[in-house]
Amino acid sequence: WDLVCASRWKVPLEQTTHLLGWTLGSVAAGLACDSRFGRRPAFVVSLVLAVPLGLGVALAADYVMVLVARLLFGAALAGAFLSLYVARLELCDPPHRLGVTMVAGFFWIAGELLLPGLAVLCRDWRVLQGAVTMILALLAACWWCPALLLESPRWLLATRQLERARKTLQALAESSGPGSDDSPCHQESLLAAELESLSEGSPQPRYHAVCEIFGTRVIWKNSAILGFAGGAGGGAAAVGGFIGSGIRHCFTRNLAPHLPRFFSSYFVLVGTEAAACLFVCLTAERFGRRAILLLCTVLTGISSLLLLALTQYLLDLIVLTLSVVGITASHAVTMLSIFFASEVLPTVVRGAGLGLVVGASFVGKAAAPITAIPNSRGFFLHHVVFASFAILAVLSIMLLPESQGRSLPQSLQDGESQRRPPLFHRPPREDHLPLLAP
Repeated sequence: WDLVCASRWKVPLEQTTHLLGWTLGSVAAGLACDSRFGRRPAFVVSLVLAVPLGLGVALAADYVMVLVARLLFGAALAGAFLSLYVARLELCDPPHRLGVTMVAGFFWIAGELLLPGLAVLCRDWRVLQGAVTMILALLAACWWCPALLLESPRWLLATRQLERARKTLQALAESSGPGSDDSPCHQESLLAAELESLSEGSPQPRYHAVCEIFGTRVIWKNSAILGFAGGAGGGAAAVGGFIGSGIRHCFTRNLAPHLPRFFSSYFVLVGTEAAACLFVCLTAERFGRRAILLLCTVLTGISSLLLLALTQYLLDLIVLTLSVVGITASHAVTMLSIFFASEVLPTVVRGAGLGLVVGASFVGKAAAPITAIPNSRGFFLHHVVFASFAILAVLSIMLLPESQGRSLPQSLQDGESQRRPPLFHRPPREDHLPLLAP
């Protein structure tokens, strides 16, 4: 469509539109996860919708159709990502939550590494879009099977859907097989006794809306701080996602002139993302979420300020090093902030709350392509604003609770009871917690 010269501005507009689709999809899927639909239906519906929408992008006849199709396609992908993220987290006990989430992150990174090779094989962007859509179709066909992705029993119990919770827990117990000490009959009798104790008085299912977060004090404070701090590193929550994604773009822009080929920056971004994922996996479980989040936010802010003030006076090697450190730290803050937010948000509003968190991160990413518009003079101000907020985010992280080794909060009351320990104080671990509290 001749997107050159006077029409060059349409390229960043398409990128921004796609990222805004991720924002809308994250918010919508988060609301669906906490409504009567639940985690699994939200995931399956999003994945199924992504197939025709992806084909619509590949078959688009003009630029306007591409914009609309990319917007909706991004929304469907965001819905699948968010609902799967929440469901996976809620199936893990405290010692394995971080590891399972980071392993899933490595699969995401592997897909990013394979994408350029697929693009080389396909050559044409329509063929590439069609190939990606076919992969999504295969995933939709596989994940349609209920045995591969059960509804979150934690959410079912928190919302008092006891009959559905009983069936899901029995399916999980049967798939895991009998333990070494307990017979299947004994396990089933224990499960029935615990569910019977919860069902006294015939409680009706109770669903919660995301607006209830704004009526709380501790939950709202934790969400706002994580948003601010998480954004300093790359986009994890509320306002912060906007800040952090912008900062990463600033690092990438400083990095590009020092790389030999135009595609080198992409592989540097993916490589630093892998390094950040490994770093978080090795340190956050040992030293705590809050301490590592603080460290990475400090590295992000300092690297950004040094590049902002001294780029023209520094050697190319130093600029390259600071850019790589900043990108790696921002990736680490992104991952850890989203994960941290999912641990401190109560189960009854985790989907909707995390949807706002992830959605706002893509608002920050959507701001980055705008600075690439020809004759745009806002990059310096863009860098100043994001670097300043990154430094301010460091001060707020100290007010967060520590979720390492703790059980996930179930109700709003559990979320309100979270308190801030000293920075290097490690709260007692709650390893291998049963799903049903005694």
